[in-house]
Amino acid sequence: MRVIYGTDIGLKREENQDSVRCEYFGKNVLAVVCDGMGGEKAGREASTIAVEEFFLRFSQEYSENLDDEEISRLLKASVVASNTVIYNRAKLDFNNFGMGTTCVAVFITDKTIFVANVGDSRAYLVIEGGIFYQITTDHNLATELYNQGRITEEEIENHPQKHMLVRAVGVEKTVDVDTFIIDYDDKVTLLLCSDGLSGYCTNDEIYEVIRNTDFENVVDSLINLALSKGGNDNVTVAVISE
Repeated sequence: MRVIYGTDIGLKREENQDSVRCEYFGKNVLAVVCDGMGGEKAGREASTIAVEEFFLRFSQEYSENLDDEEISRLLKASVVASNTVIYNRAKLDFNNFGMGTTCVAVFITDKTIFVANVGDSRAYLVIEGGIFYQITTDHNLATELYNQGRITEEEIENHPQKHMLVRAVGVEKTVDVDTFIIDYDDKVTLLLCSDGLSGYCTNDEIYEVIRNTDFENVVDSLINLALSKGGNDNVTVAVISE
């Protein structure tokens, strides 16, 4: 299993508030992307804490004997642990009031993909043969309005509240985490990204880069795609290929 990842400040921001980390657990891979939010340096601190606490909790409790449901629950528990630390940190320092972060995490074995997410950082799945789709659901106001039938799917793309989160890690005392378990047989590729990529590039554009780029260059090519759209946000990408 191959892993490559990278992050870029973009062309408009003064600080990169994204964080990313990927590690092997035996032959399996754990990857996490977080996109921080909050004033001053609070967003960067939130995303950094989230990644650190996630890996700490997962590493402490993971074993090769866990079944699928136990792994999924561990991913969720690792997000919850991050939420608690960030929330308590914000309570102790008024400068960090309201800080939080998105979090999308993937753990992949030779037969199963486990995903957990909060916010609008995304996980995509590419299956050999031309199948490409978004695994996660964006927790933003535009998507919520669509789910309520108040706007169309086409209106989501340019909705003014597309980047307004309705769910994030660290903002509230408790956090609701989405989890997914996907079994696979064919060769797959996983993409994790912050909305610096997915918020400004279409799924078709992202897929075209993945399909036509060598693995060693795919992260740089995806980041360059986001920059070509104006680089309005930090952009972070992690790609895992089985």
